[in-house]
Amino acid sequence: MMTNSDDLLTFVTVIDSGSISAAAEQRGLTPSAVSRTLTRLEQNLQTTLLNRTTRRMHLTEEGRFLLEHARAIVAQMQAMQETLATRRQSPAGRLRVNAASPFMLHAIVPHIGVFRRNYPHIELQLNTHELNIDLLEQSTDVAIRIGALQNSTLHARHLGNSALKLLASPDYLSRYGTPETVEALEAHTLLGFTQPESLNLWPVRRADTDNQLMTIPDVAASSGETLRQLALAGQGIVCLSDFMTYEDVRHERLIPVLPHLTEKQVQPIHAVYYRNSPLALRIQCFIDFIQKTLSIQPWNGR
Repeated sequence: MMTNSDDLLTFVTVIDSGSISAAAEQRGLTPSAVSRTLTRLEQNLQTTLLNRTTRRMHLTEEGRFLLEHARAIVAQMQAMQETLATRRQSPAGRLRVNAASPFMLHAIVPHIGVFRRNYPHIELQLNTHELNIDLLEQSTDVAIRIGALQNSTLHARHLGNSALKLLASPDYLSRYGTPETVEALEAHTLLGFTQPESLNLWPVRRADTDNQLMTIPDVAASSGETLRQLALAGQGIVCLSDFMTYEDVRHERLIPVLPHLTEKQVQPIHAVYYRNSPLALRIQCFIDFIQKTLSIQPWNGR
């Protein structure tokens, strides 16, 4: 049977207080419970630690050896408990956040300065993947996911919504004309995603169908940010989320295409995380912060 830290603490308390009864009072135990702890320690370690009489206790050589190491172990345990208590009050430690690169660049990075000022003891790691990742495999504390969540064992916090729009640059539209119907898109260069295919389903419908338009991109990319840059460079028409294009539209770097035929379609945004025990304060603080921050963004919920 292994020796536990609680037994070691009792042993150290007996030596420091000078008697079993005094140690019992300090530890909130009965003298008989303390005595049984000492006996259990000696049995586990298969050695005599104390020579006890009715009046005095003497440490054996093995007892002195154990006392030296037990003090260090107890001190480390107490320091750990104090650190954890402090972290519950003041969040600290490494926090690994994962998101698709467009969301990281446009919706998280601009607010990291405020977050770090509020929580200077949290060590941030910001990682990007264009597709959903396995949080455990990638050692991730929080991931931001855009779109409908699949069934999973993950916990989720809804952070907001972001609408989809068809967009093109003024330069592209001046060179190739502005389409007035969904059918007219066939004559244009369409920008879309390599995967998943569902991202190439645009929120417009042909006149002869009830289904939304499934596009086949002329130019495809894995990242929404790459598609945004292609659209800004006048390379075609794209369908992207407001969280990454709101400012482009506001400053007329990108112009809505077929706005009168575009159906209102929003993508839900969630923070997802594992929670098998009380949520670490550093994770809770980040989720609370990003939810509050995103709630006041002009694109959220539009």
